Amino acid sequence: MVTSPELDRSAILRESAAAGRHLARICFKTGPPTYTGVELEWTVHDAADPARPVDPVRLRAALGRHSPVTLDPTSPAEPLRHGGTVTLEPGGQLEISTPPRSSAGALIQATEADIAQVTGLLAAAGLTLGRSGIDPHRRPRPVVDTPRYRAMRRAFDRRGPAGRTMMYSTAGLQVCLDIGEPDQVAARWAAAHAVGPPLLAAFASASRHAGRRTGWASARMAAWLAIDPSRTRPVWVPGNADEDPTATWIRYVLAAPLLCLRRRGPDWAPPPGVTFADWLDGALPRPPTTDDLDYHVSTLFPPVRPRGYLELRYLDAQPDRDWRLPLAVLSALFTDAGTVRAAYTIGAPVAHRWSAAARHGLSDPALAAAAAALLDLALAALPRLELPAGTHDDIQRGVRRRLAAARRGDR
Repeated sequence: MVTSPELDRSAILRESAAAGRHLARICFKTGPPTYTGVELEWTVHDAADPARPVDPVRLRAALGRHSPVTLDPTSPAEPLRHGGTVTLEPGGQLEISTPPRSSAGALIQATEADIAQVTGLLAAAGLTLGRSGIDPHRRPRPVVDTPRYRAMRRAFDRRGPAGRTMMYSTAGLQVCLDIGEPDQVAARWAAAHAVGPPLLAAFASASRHAGRRTGWASARMAAWLAIDPSRTRPVWVPGNADEDPTATWIRYVLAAPLLCLRRRGPDWAPPPGVTFADWLDGALPRPPTTDDLDYHVSTLFPPVRPRGYLELRYLDAQPDRDWRLPLAVLSALFTDAGTVRAAYTIGAPVAHRWSAAARHGLSDPALAAAAAALLDLALAALPRLELPAGTHDDIQRGVRRRLAAARRGDR
């Protein structure tokens, strides 16, 4: 992704204008759209009994020197052979984040190698990766415990059980795209949001949880939508294709309540209802710093989050190698300004239908029609990714299967 000179992370912030300038610099880094990244999450299961809880000691032994420090504070947390890093979500979900690459083919090749390495480590310990966006076998259960996760659980518990479901049972697929040149930002920002509901419907994989059908095509997204709208609702509002994304994001960030307040000791829970804007206005004993603002941003979970690039967070984890399909589809849709405009035009009429996409998936006719049109558009643009022939053919077949499902209106 686009890089910039190192910023002062310890500067004290005393007014919203200074906070806004910092957010503009770190969250909207413009430049030629060159790089693509991917972050993949999976639930982890005992290979012989997928409903058996996974012991963190067993997981730490399997990952060895690649264990994150949240699981083993003494771990060197070594990257995988192709540069990917391993982290764990609070329910023990495993995530691989690979460095961005300048071609989709190189990204796929490196990510597949890192997945193979982790899969081998887990298999030697009798463990395997899940195949869906929510744990189909087990009820929510904590595996990794940190002050951050305890503060999150405490805040989300005030609104009901969805927070624990999200924290302990869900697994997502995140595609990361460059924001683009200054004159491209608004269009890419709007399109990234507009295609979200139809692509969520097309790639929904989370209908079963804890041994039963949930009534949702994506119970993962249902949990996210239910935990706290102030930090999970979409930032972009349909109909505002020409809005200033930076100004909109700044308002979103400053209006969101604090989720964690880092301090010495195990209790990071902030006073309920205090927003970052309140902190700037003196609501807490000390003023916030730019590092505090960066950390606050890490506790916001909208479907599209700007982090110097666009992090598209709305897709469920996919079975086996199918993670390549949404990655290729989104990469193809964002290959040039023309496909971005066409993708936005297709998605705009259903861009507000996040809940319907999570509930009904492709059984919703409008979402199915938009998904089919987007997949058609992606197939037409797929050759521009210049994938290796075998990879191209495999992905093309997989996308065509999803296209056929969208045309049938499959659940």
